[in-house]
Amino acid sequence: MLLATGEVDWLLVVGVLYYLVPYNLAMYGINDVFDYASDVKNPRKGGIEGALLPPPLHKPLLVLVAATNVPFLVLLLGAGGPAAWGAIAVSTFAVIAYSAPGLRFKERPVLDSITSSTHFVSPAVVGLTLAGAEFSMPVVLVLTAFFLWGMAAHAFGAVQDILPDREAGIASIATVFGARGTVGVALGLWASAGLLMLAVPWPGTLAALLAVPYILNCAPSLRVTDQTSAQTNAAWRRFLWLNYLSGFFVTLVLIAYWRLSS
Repeated sequence: MLLATGEVDWLLVVGVLYYLVPYNLAMYGINDVFDYASDVKNPRKGGIEGALLPPPLHKPLLVLVAATNVPFLVLLLGAGGPAAWGAIAVSTFAVIAYSAPGLRFKERPVLDSITSSTHFVSPAVVGLTLAGAEFSMPVVLVLTAFFLWGMAAHAFGAVQDILPDREAGIASIATVFGARGTVGVALGLWASAGLLMLAVPWPGTLAALLAVPYILNCAPSLRVTDQTSAQTNAAWRRFLWLNYLSGFFVTLVLIAYWRLSS
């Protein structure tokens, strides 16, 4: 939105605050509530990789999610037009549908990765629509590359949970494709994301290099089997740190693009 408008206004501030805090509270809070029964059996839950929220706090958390999200959504919907309404609707639906009973997109293989990636990419689309930006080819390429990155991240993260998910009767992209198949899918998606960025005008092209560390981190996991899939947790933890590094360099690329285009 900042790149599209070139200015900081109240709408940008509201959008940033919403997608930083209440939106994430909804995404992870709803998941923690409705995944509790399976998470409590998963040995890697209970820390940075997933909270174990005591059942007495489930209802208060859902009330807090509604109380913190609805006012922001009303403001954003009131400030936007049909395109923004559509983007906000898709974004909000994806956050709910991923974990909520009756929908549970997280248990629908492939759709789980698509929905998870929508969580990351849709706020960018909301910002662009609120700014009235043109969805030019470079913008579409960047959003598509980002979407492929998000799908890869979800798919790779699901590998470490193959055995706990199967024991809990939960289906995922990883339980269907198996450990090696899912790692291969993630590698292909990250490589495709990098290749797409090569077609973006300078300095966006530099972002193509960011696919390399993810590929290098993921590639050794091609050796794992379904029985040893939990070993990918070490690579997943490195992935979390890679995101900080990538975020830093993407920010620099965006600043460079802003300076060149202003």
